[in-house]
Order: sequence, then C-alpha cells, then structure tokens
Amino acid sequence: MTGFLVNFWAWNLLAPLAPGIGQRLGLAPFTQALLVALPVIIGSLGRIPAGSLTDRYGARTMFTALSVLTIVPVLLVGLFPNSLAVLMIGGVLLGLGGTTFAVGVPAVNAWFPPDRRGTALGLFGVGTVGTAVATFTTLPLINGLGGMAPFLLVSLALLVVAGLSWTLLREPPDKTPPGAGAFARTVETLRLAATWQLSVLYALMFGGFVAFSVYLPTYLKTAYELAAGDAAARTAGFVVVAVIARPVGGWLCDRIHPADVLGVLCGLAFLFAGLAAFQFPLMPMGTIAFLGLGIVLGAGSGAVFALVARLAPAEEVGAVTGLVGAAGGLGGFFPPLVMGAIYGMQHDYGWGFVLLAAAALGCAVLTFTAVRREAAG
Repeated sequence: MTGFLVNFWAWNLLAPLAPGIGQRLGLAPFTQALLVALPVIIGSLGRIPAGSLTDRYGARTMFTALSVLTIVPVLLVGLFPNSLAVLMIGGVLLGLGGTTFAVGVPAVNAWFPPDRRGTALGLFGVGTVGTAVATFTTLPLINGLGGMAPFLLVSLALLVVAGLSWTLLREPPDKTPPGAGAFARTVETLRLAATWQLSVLYALMFGGFVAFSVYLPTYLKTAYELAAGDAAARTAGFVVVAVIARPVGGWLCDRIHPADVLGVLCGLAFLFAGLAAFQFPLMPMGTIAFLGLGIVLGAGSGAVFALVARLAPAEEVGAVTGLVGAAGGLGGFFPPLVMGAIYGMQHDYGWGFVLLAAAALGCAVLTFTAVRREAAG
C-alpha cells in the first residue's frame, strides 16, 4: 500500500498545479484539462502491459522498476515549469506511477483467501490517498520551501519505495508463471464477459474518482470562484472520504454479494450526480453532493475489485486487473476533457453532471442484470 501511495502521489502532481500553470501560460480551458488528463490516460493504458508483466515477473520486479522510472518525469516537471512542451512530456511519463495499481492487485490477491480478498484489496486501494497527499502538499511546499521542494521530496520517496520493494516483496511459494505470452493472455482475457462488464463499472467508479480528484480544483475555482488553495483543500477532502470508503466497499462485499453492493452504489451515484448538476451553493447542498459522490465512488471502486477476485481465473488476475484498471483510468481521462469543452461552449458545467448521472443509472441496470448472472454462474 505504501508503494502504491507514493506512486499515486507522483501520478497526481500536475493536478494541483494546473490552475496556476493555465493562468501563467495563458492556456485555454481544453489545453489545461488535457495537461491534467495526460498522466491519467497513460497510467491507464499502461496498466494492461503492467498487469500481464506482473503475472510473469512478479510484483517485486515491477514495483521496483516503475518506482525508479517515475522519478524521471517528476524531476522534469519540477525543473521546467514554464515549458508547455516539457510539461506535456512530463505528464505522459508521470502515467508510469499510475500503472502500479495493476502490479499491486494480483500480488494482494495471491496472498489472501477468497473470503478476505475484498477487505484486503480495499485496504490496498487506500493507497489512492496519494492523490490527496499531492493535493494537500504541492502548493504549500512550493510556497514554503521553493519551487523544487515537492518534486525533490517525491523523488526521494520513490527511491525509498524502490529499495523497500526490492528488499521486502516476495512472491507466494505456489506461484507459477503463466505459460502464454503477455499478448496472448491479454487476448484470452478479452474473451471473458466479466472483463468487459467489470471494465464498464470501474470506468464509472474509479474513473469518476480520478476525474474529480484531478479536475475538481479547476471546477471549484471556475464555478465557485474559490482561491486555488481553498479549492485544493476541498478536493483533498473529497479524495480522503473516497479513500476511506474504498476498504468499506471491499469489506461489505465479503459479507454481502458484491453485485448487490455495487448496484446500490451505482444508484446512489446517479442521485448525487443529479444533485451536483444543479450547482447549488457549496454550503450545504454542493458539499453534500460532492462528498456523497466521493463516498459512493470510493466504495464502488473497492466493490469492483471484490468482483475481480471472484470472477477472474487465478492465473489471469494480473491481466484482468490491467484491463479493468485501464478502463478505470480511461474513465477518469475523458470527464475533464468533456467538462472543459462543455464549459468552454456554455460557461456552465451542468450537462457534464447529467452525463455522469445517466452513466451511473446505466451501470446500476448492468450490475443488477448481467453482472449478477455472471457472478452467480
């Protein structure tokens, strides 16, 4: 969990800086949203090979390598804060930190019995609090200690994580490397109906969490005219409640059928997204809408991977995790672009939340029908 947290901290470094970068460089809303979204899409697509490679080479090798490689873009972003080209390249490479999710899930899954995997995977998912750490600390560190402070600190943390991963991580004694290559296993995984169903659900749940965690500072600053620090603090609150809710979702799925838990959470996401569409004042209705979404999306992310543990063949958990995780990250890539485009055209975010509500309602129907049947089979 610690290694996952630090890599997610690195993955989210650009989000709290985006409003200031946009103002300093005179970026259009869509360009600013693209800068924030780049680490998300690369971190998402990269989970597909990362999951398959973890099935073959193990979490020890993969966590160590990815943690070391992520240091490069962290330093790039810190050293060249006024170059849009370098920031874009850094944003792409920061996606490496986001791929570590597909490394950790198969490792956790292999060490815990089925009746405890939901809780264990939920606790591992607490590492997503790294996004809150980035939101809370990046601007204060820059203001207090200088422009390079957060980037040097994250680089040092990644180096420590790499060393600990190589020293402490081990593979289960009964682990056997898969016979087929990574590409063949990915194709085989795509033939599973559960892969597609879980991908859609994770795109909503984790994708929604990622989208809000990276774009909420911009949204709050634009829609409610909050100062950058205030917007960052409120976003961190959203992330914290989502992270706390994630192991709760996994814990519930160890006691109640995961499909039932997930279906109810999708229905609640529909209600809270509909409430947010009206853009009520932040106190109290706006805060209720966003904190409610944070709780639901966090718990739902934990519930999805309780279903992965139940539906995926043991030797393909990494491959399934990579594909489902990629879908979740891609689910976080598009909403910031959509929200930026909608605001650019209408100077209002309402339709973005309407689309989220419609997606949540569709996922509730999917969960109570096809996913419930697949899990019972």
